[in-house]
Amino acid sequence: MGDEPETKLNGVLRVVIVGAGFGGLETAAALSRSPVNVTIIDRKNHHLFQPLLYQVATAALSPADIAWPIRRILRRQENVQILLGEVTGVDSDRREVIVGEKRIPFDTLVLASGATHSWFGHDEWAPHAPGLKTIADAVEMRRRILMAFENAEMEDNPTERDRLLTFVIVGGGPTGVEMAGSIAELARRALATDFRHIDPRRTRVTLVEAGPKLLPSFPEPLSDYARLALEKLGVEVRLGSAVTDCAASGVSFDGAHIAAGTIVWAAGVAASPVATWLNVSADRAGRIEVSPHLEVPGLAGVFVIGDAALCKNDQGIALPGVAPVAKQQGQFAGLLIDARARGRKDPGPFRYRDAGQLATIGRRAGVVDFGRIRFKGWLAWWFWGIVHIFFLINLRSRLIVAIHWLWSYLTFDRGARLIT
Repeated sequence: MGDEPETKLNGVLRVVIVGAGFGGLETAAALSRSPVNVTIIDRKNHHLFQPLLYQVATAALSPADIAWPIRRILRRQENVQILLGEVTGVDSDRREVIVGEKRIPFDTLVLASGATHSWFGHDEWAPHAPGLKTIADAVEMRRRILMAFENAEMEDNPTERDRLLTFVIVGGGPTGVEMAGSIAELARRALATDFRHIDPRRTRVTLVEAGPKLLPSFPEPLSDYARLALEKLGVEVRLGSAVTDCAASGVSFDGAHIAAGTIVWAAGVAASPVATWLNVSADRAGRIEVSPHLEVPGLAGVFVIGDAALCKNDQGIALPGVAPVAKQQGQFAGLLIDARARGRKDPGPFRYRDAGQLATIGRRAGVVDFGRIRFKGWLAWWFWGIVHIFFLINLRSRLIVAIHWLWSYLTFDRGARLIT
């Protein structure tokens, strides 16, 4: 390669997408008929449906039920090539993405690299309080949860046995609420009669939230319902309790300490290091503030979407880091790139169409918020399940997940209880 990178490949615009999550795949799909060459770079070979990751962690589903090979998903899109590798930087001047020692030239760049865990400056907590972002995280969490019961079965000291059967979830957002309910049901239903020396129904599950309510983005009545539904499952909810330490012995907050064998971190996320790659400023969560067209100010043709983008609505409120936002941003970025490749006028600024928010609490309770339309309980739980099945990638996954859920609902069984 010479001193200056080529601007185009065979006269065709080169689009590089970093990340094959919801936003990255939507961008690629929107470019399926566009006169561009698309390169997708991801450090994993699969796309993951993150909203159901907690069900892998609690043995309700297997990893293959919610993850699919990227090459399989895009096999029919002839203008796409896929590279497996970890991006380590971006050379904005030469317009190249750096993957190890390899450099991938681009005319247009879409950074859809998502987010990772944030322990709010206490990274030393990570080994004791792992988060849930990847298949590897979920499989490890499943191992820790199931091993807690196995170790308790062999423990003669009642104090240590109680510690092993104590689970603490830090963070009262949707992930924390769903994890707490799922662990409680796993202990009190699926494992209730499987052991001889311990009674899993005596398992203690505690959900710790620093704020004044669970599901902070939901209306107050639905948040209150979620708390009551968790307490009905036997979950102890601690609100207004900021964690001060996570260690092998347990969790400390507000001068109190809970001796716990397993801690789940669901309290915070940080954007992937896109700001460092581009050498631009970012907010405390590492997000880059983008223009109304989702471009980085001062870097034409460089888009940031999804969890790494600080994108505000018409009221100046930052959009949440959820799948619907990433999907809509990906579709918008793809349509904008296609318009430019064809020499057409840019579409108007990005506007998020709020599709509402949902959360589930155990096997028969849920909350749904569509703004003016809100409902809860058994109907909301069914609606949550139907929506999540619909958004799975293919028919096979939809059928498998539906069958697993139906079987689990009828029998309380968890078929993916493998310790690996």
